[in-house]
Formats: sequence, C-alpha cells, structure tokens
Amino acid sequence: MSPTGPPRSENILVRAVNWVGDAVMTLPALAALRRARPEARITVLVRPRVADIYEASGLADELMFYVKPGRHQGFSGMWRLAREIRQKRFDRAVLFQNAFEAAALVWLARVPFRAGYNTDARSFLLNQSIKLGDNFKVKHQVYYYLNLIEGLGLEASFSEPRLKLRDEEYQAARDFLSEKLDLSGPLIGLAPGAAYGPAKCWFPERFAQTADRLIGDHQAGVVIFGGPDEAQAAAEVAELIDSPRVLNLAGQTTLKQALALIGACDLFLTNDSGLMHVAAAQEVPMVAVFGSTNPLTTGPRGDKSVIVRHAPECSPCLEPVCPTDYECLRAVEVDEVVQACERLLGGARGG
Repeated sequence: MSPTGPPRSENILVRAVNWVGDAVMTLPALAALRRARPEARITVLVRPRVADIYEASGLADELMFYVKPGRHQGFSGMWRLAREIRQKRFDRAVLFQNAFEAAALVWLARVPFRAGYNTDARSFLLNQSIKLGDNFKVKHQVYYYLNLIEGLGLEASFSEPRLKLRDEEYQAARDFLSEKLDLSGPLIGLAPGAAYGPAKCWFPERFAQTADRLIGDHQAGVVIFGGPDEAQAAAEVAELIDSPRVLNLAGQTTLKQALALIGACDLFLTNDSGLMHVAAAQEVPMVAVFGSTNPLTTGPRGDKSVIVRHAPECSPCLEPVCPTDYECLRAVEVDEVVQACERLLGGARGG
C-alpha cells in the first residue's frame, strides 16, 4: 500500500560551532542553506552557551542542545546524544564544526548523509568529504563556512550575518539602562576582554582613558560587557574610569540579555572578540582594536565598523600570548581610537 499525503520534507541537522564569534560567522552559510532548501526542516545542534545566536538569527526551525559538561559528557554521554539524534530521523547532517567528534557523532547516530570539511582525519566518516581550499587563510571566515554549502552542490548566495531580537526585548534593555545610567548623551558599549588571549586585548588603561574622553566630550553613558572569563578585565577598566557614568555588566548577563543591551548602544568599542561580531550583526557602529589577529579573516562585517590596527613585521602572528612586547597593541594610541569613535558618533543612531 503506497503512503498517502505529501512527501516528508528533508530533515537536516546542522552541527554548530562552539564560540560566539564563530557562531555569528556561520550565519551566512546557514542562511544560504535555508534559501537553497526552503522546504527543509533545519535543526541546529548547539552548545547552550551559543544557542542565543542561532535563535536570534531566525534561521533554524529547532535548536537541539549538546550539553557538555552535563548529560552528554564522556563516551556514554556521546552515545546518549547519538540516540537522541537518531530518534529525529535526520536525512543529512552538515558539519560547520571541524572536529573529529562532530563526524563521529552523526555516524553513530546513523544519519544517512554526512557532509563536512576533510579535516581531523575524519573523511572516512563522511559521505561527502569536502576539500579545504588553499586560500581560506586569506579570505574572511564567513566564506570558509559559505564554501562548505557550495561544496554540497547547493547555491551559496551570500548575505551578511544578522541578529534580531524581538522589539520588546530591545525595549526591556533600554528601560533597564535608563534606570541605571543617565542616557542624555550617547550610549557607548565597551568589550575590553577576549577569550582567545591577551594578544587580542588592548590595554585596560587605554580603554578607560578613551571612555573618560568620550564621557567628558559627549556626556556619554558607558556599559562594559563580557563573559565570566572577562570579568576581571572589565572590572579593571571600570575601576580606572574617572566617572560615575559607567555600568559594568561583565559576567552578569545571559548572552541574550547582552545581545539586547549591545543592540541599544550608539557605539561599541571592542577588541577582536565574539561580542564584536554580535555588535556588527546588529549594525551597531563600532571601533575594533586589533592586535595579533587578522581583520581580513575575522574582522567585523558591514560598513559601520572602523578597525584600528598597527601591523609590525610580526603581525598577524595569531598567537594568544605575545612572545615579545605586544608592539602591535602598544602602537594603538588613545587619540586615534577617540578620533575613530568621534567620527562614528557624528553619524550614530540618535547621535
């Protein structure tokens, strides 16, 4: 007896990446997959710490959580997750994450079609093992993920990463800030940390001096952002700012709350960090200070961002800790960062 009703739409699992900035940079690829397969049901397998990025993108039909540490820890936890995946009867898995574990997981889950880059000696676990191009180090990382979609034989049309919360979430953020700060001037967000390491981090005293200048010249309110690992750097900057017009929220918000609060800012001053990409994806005017990393490959997207960078011969070294004297960061002076901020504040929202 033949089945009745319309055929079942394709059921696709996307294994997300694990870091906030990387998650934002996968969004053009996820959007391209959505456009290429509009009828498909797309589930994103994601660590809870970056789930809000994919929810705010509006590109997934469902989020499936990989809880590690927690119930999916260790080999037994991996088996448990594989069973959970198998129960959802996925037709294919697309692996944005390059780890061997990502391929092993969908193989154990018996997903029939498994695709990803041929990294980490995992090709034998994939039906479609896509060769990593030689030029990926000289192109922005959004194209690294977008090329994966193209490697599947799908049309990989490009769109910039975008994040959008509900209007009421942005309004709640503004209401919260208005209770904590005088918002008669522009609202400036600072992200003085970076999970990667100190070679990405401009110096706390220079963040503070820049904030003092902008507070004095514009009666700005300043909000400091960061995760729990960046709370110490944020506290140091807050202590050095010579004004009460500062609110340190580092380590005190969820990622979704940070998204809404950053979206309320008129200007964002940051290192190369995950929150830099969050701000860019919400089209917040931004000044980004770069040290050891390369803005060509991981810089903020869009035309509302200014990159301040000095490149000695050793840059970009991509090292988390500078082996010498942080020359690339020491060369970035407060005056030039203030000037970049001033240019953006001239055209900022509400500025």
